[in-house]
Amino acid sequence: MLLPFDDAYFMNKAMQEAEAAFEKGEVPVGAVIVVQDRIIARAHNLTEQLNDVTAHAEMQAITAAANFLGGKYLKGCTLYVTLEPCQMCAGALYWSQIDKIVFAAADKNRGFSVSGTTLHPKTQVLGGILEHEASALLKRFFIQKRNLN
Repeated sequence: MLLPFDDAYFMNKAMQEAEAAFEKGEVPVGAVIVVQDRIIARAHNLTEQLNDVTAHAEMQAITAAANFLGGKYLKGCTLYVTLEPCQMCAGALYWSQIDKIVFAAADKNRGFSVSGTTLHPKTQVLGGILEHEASALLKRFFIQKRNLN
């Protein structure tokens, strides 16, 4: 029997955020942070809108979750993100001491795993949840971008 709140359920919520980014002309990456089966932060890329290279979905979600919890550590939390975090985001996630990171699509060029960035030793990582859906959205975005230029 499937639980109603599994990794695919929460990744679908992150995909909704990625779609919101797509609609704004942002690279379509979405994230949610969950604690005890409750979403405490929702975010998507805002780098274009805010003119800020650090406004990645993960960074926005970390800030929102820390504000919700009233502290800087995200112990007991899980991040669901549609693209493997980059080196910058992985560094912030390291310092947040988040329990688990679940990502959809691997980033073979800029992901934390290819850059050699380490996460907190207690952080669990799971990749590939809704990978095809997240990859298809990213491909659609970049094809559209190329056709407009």
